[in-house]
Amino acid sequence: MGFRNNHQIFRSFQYYKFCAYGFLKNLRFFDAFIILILREVGFSFFQIGTLYSIREISKNLFEIPSGIVADSYGRKNAMVFSFSSYLVSFFIFYFSHSYWLFALAMILFGTGEAFRSGTHKAMILSYLERNNLLNLKTQFYGRTRSWSQMGSALSSLLAIGIILWGKQYRLLFLISALPYFLDLLNLLSYPSYLNHAGNRQMRLQEEGKLWQRLGDVLKSYFKQFAKLEYWQQFFSASSYGGFFKALKDYFQPLLKIVALQLPVFLFLGQKERTSVLVGFTYFILYLLTSFSSRNAYRLESRFKNLARAIDVAYLTGIFLTLLAGVSLTIGIPALAALLFVGLYLVRNMRRPLIVSYLSETLPSEIMASGLSTMSQMETLIVVLISPIIGWLVDLMGLGWGIALISLLFLILFPIAKLHKEGQEK
Repeated sequence: MGFRNNHQIFRSFQYYKFCAYGFLKNLRFFDAFIILILREVGFSFFQIGTLYSIREISKNLFEIPSGIVADSYGRKNAMVFSFSSYLVSFFIFYFSHSYWLFALAMILFGTGEAFRSGTHKAMILSYLERNNLLNLKTQFYGRTRSWSQMGSALSSLLAIGIILWGKQYRLLFLISALPYFLDLLNLLSYPSYLNHAGNRQMRLQEEGKLWQRLGDVLKSYFKQFAKLEYWQQFFSASSYGGFFKALKDYFQPLLKIVALQLPVFLFLGQKERTSVLVGFTYFILYLLTSFSSRNAYRLESRFKNLARAIDVAYLTGIFLTLLAGVSLTIGIPALAALLFVGLYLVRNMRRPLIVSYLSETLPSEIMASGLSTMSQMETLIVVLISPIIGWLVDLMGLGWGIALISLLFLILFPIAKLHKEGQEK
């Protein structure tokens, strides 16, 4: 199949399927309410932190095998398995009250993330390659990505209506199953050539290489960690990302405190008022983070070198979050919420800068494994500090928990610092 001109591919049926995939996949109505949901079930913040750790561990355990499975048994098959795992996890989240069943759901959710990550991009690449249009990959990815962002923004607004109608946060998991089921049907309708499954001989070869690949990855990690310079770069790259992932959802209970103090929507119950404020805030937050990502280069241009810009972003994000915790502790939750937004904005500005920095400083032959190492370190940080944050919040309150974990990462800045005095680049 070919296209008479490049623009025709953006009117093809498969292009619309790719767009629908991203849009439906990001209709995770529960995302902006996940901690509030888990608190509604009755879990402590420490238990919530351990559930986050379980999710991250399962995702990373299946990260490497998932790529081999996708190449050996078919990319479409891997995606179908991924979305099936998601759907089962949603039903467990909705119907269960047991911590251990929630842990199982987190494992299934993490497995779904692992088998989905990167696989769909490979399918898009195969589609463009088949139609001799690889030169359009940036534009094609960008357009499909815009539908994903639209889904994220819309999900938080739709979540408000779901809570106002159903009167419970947990219903968001059950309703999220609908777009994911539709996306599963969408994936099943993809043409068979995008499955790209290997034959039986290839599968046996790939299975035989699994342990070899795992060994190669571990050797690569140890080799890179042995070099202090690389270790510091990876820690700087992953530390703020891990801090962000472990702490970002605590914005939800903070907004709940704000909602109960503001003299607005008084005709609504506490849960409904919270849902309105959280939903609208996350909608605006998605728009702001998208804007900050697109303007990350402006931060770099204000400094003499990239390393200094990355360091300033680290300090800014941590310091704003520390002030948010202090503000909440002294009884100014509205100010705390405004300051907490900085955690999100800095994350989306700093990440493009750190990837650019690593691409300039790491040898090209270890670039791919270097980025993978960064991701693994980020996960390790999330696994370690998520239960600690939860324990601190249970013990001392939300404000103190946010402030103390921020103070810890402020103390760690000398280790994460990239810019050296006298350094020009």
